[in-house]
Amino acid sequence: MFVDQIRVFARAGRGGDGSAHFHRGKFRPKGGPDGGDGGNGGNVILQVDPSTDSLRTFFYNAKMVAEDGKPGAGAQCTGRSGSHGVYKVPPGLLVSRIEERFDEETGEMVTETTPVADLTETGQEYVLCKGGKGGKGNVHFKSPTNQAPKEFTPGTDGESGFYHFELRSIADAGLVGFPNAGKSTLLTKLSHAKPKIANYPFTTLQPHVGVVEFTETRRGTVADIPGLIEGAHANVGLGHDFLRHIMRCRILLFVVDTPGSEGRDPIADISTLREEISLYSSELAKRPWCILANKMDLPQAEENLALLKDRFKRVKVIPISANEGIGMDKLRAFLSEKIGHEIDF
Repeated sequence: MFVDQIRVFARAGRGGDGSAHFHRGKFRPKGGPDGGDGGNGGNVILQVDPSTDSLRTFFYNAKMVAEDGKPGAGAQCTGRSGSHGVYKVPPGLLVSRIEERFDEETGEMVTETTPVADLTETGQEYVLCKGGKGGKGNVHFKSPTNQAPKEFTPGTDGESGFYHFELRSIADAGLVGFPNAGKSTLLTKLSHAKPKIANYPFTTLQPHVGVVEFTETRRGTVADIPGLIEGAHANVGLGHDFLRHIMRCRILLFVVDTPGSEGRDPIADISTLREEISLYSSELAKRPWCILANKMDLPQAEENLALLKDRFKRVKVIPISANEGIGMDKLRAFLSEKIGHEIDF
């Protein structure tokens, strides 16, 4: 099961209480105060781990907790600090804090979200909730005028709250197109990714990211975004469920059924997809983009290719056939120039 957004509750550990203890050693009947401090509560920490690609771990247990600190003890012994709660999350996670307030005008509770972290780098850590401080023992309160203090301070509560986790895939380029345009087949030709392929709409039900190796030291990543339909910006069909996954892409690759083998008009498809992208995010609409004229091995493809190039004169149009492997070398060269980057060993 693929889960890319979820609501979770997080609570850091509470600090341990300080100790109000008096020393009672042999031959020291009035040894004085020696109560130690309480330990600090553990933090709730998010750690980016590339081996995870979904939030399904938190679907069954949407709670993140850390251990409470232990109370102080005699002989000025400080209580043990609580263990941190470290939770592994996939790269590309956008974390927002959920807050509810009462709207006096409407008389209803209003839910607001505030972004607090954008986790993209492998190994990156973020303290979601900070643990409480341990309390002070009575040894801190002794003075010439208060030689037997019974005062101590309790530990403070750790931070807690509700959070919204939203996963946005990290890829250099995103394949965008209507269902059955050939995006999944194309991704298998470019990389070692193995998305599900079949001749029916919405075969792909979750984003797939493939690594495209241009040379031994140069590579890039391409994401196959599930097929969009008209109205996707308003959450029609799969809608917002997957449009969010192209927000990080540096370039958008619009894959089109050039011969119209599915009974569609390739020019109208491009115009509709561009409109949906623009309505969803004006920022995303400004990203560089090109057209991958797919299925060039089928009849009427050449005629429609000429119409595409005439209609979109300022846009790069690359004729390909993902099924037959036609135009792959030219596409790889283009992607190497646009998204390729050197890797360190």
